Amino acid sequence: MKNVTKRSAWESFVFLTVLFTMVGSTVWVIVSMSLAPSEPTEGYVRIKSDYVLMLLQCIVGVIALWIPSLLERKIGLIIPSKMFILYAVFLYCSIYLGEVRSFYFLVPNWDNILHTFSGVVLGALGFSLINLLNKTDRVPLNLSPAFVALFAFCFAVTAGVVWEIYEFAADGLLGTNMQKFGPQDGTVFTGRAAVMDTMVDLIVDAAGALAISLVGYVSLKFQKGWVEKLQLKVHSKSETTEN
Repeated sequence: MKNVTKRSAWESFVFLTVLFTMVGSTVWVIVSMSLAPSEPTEGYVRIKSDYVLMLLQCIVGVIALWIPSLLERKIGLIIPSKMFILYAVFLYCSIYLGEVRSFYFLVPNWDNILHTFSGVVLGALGFSLINLLNKTDRVPLNLSPAFVALFAFCFAVTAGVVWEIYEFAADGLLGTNMQKFGPQDGTVFTGRAAVMDTMVDLIVDAAGALAISLVGYVSLKFQKGWVEKLQLKVHSKSETTEN
């Protein structure tokens, strides 16, 4: 088995904090769902179906939190400390604060802030993916900074589109409200308002991706080293050992 880089104290703290929050939220959602009424009552009270999205997101959050560790063990992936912390904090803000604590409804532009942030992180991931290909011996490539920046932008925007498809599918199959086609009280928007959340999400995804792509282009073109600090790497053969 390959040796992997041990987590820093900050990484371990953030990981455990987010993990316990997700697991605790999952338990709370299951209990709340079992006690909630099945049909709407007078006044706004959450019913069982309102907790479906929370439960789904909490479970996905726990799985997503373990993915970096799994990739480190299986393929020797090196995830920079700053990138891992940003990733974990994003899960905390989007799932626990956003869904469980209802920040999407209570805090203005909370969804827009997170989507912009995700565009930046996914753009940085795009730089990592093409950088790994560009430096591998199996696929000898020599790509210009402009092409790398364009790839990172396209990768981030495509990931944003895939996420919106996932939200649309979940809303249709599970009766959730991931696309926020109505407020928390169950009212359904119509016309332009019904698609506003999805379109704004895609726009801010693209804005965040464009910002990191421009920063990455300057970093690569003039060898500033800014975006490289967030790039993923893979252990070389000389850096891996067998137990």
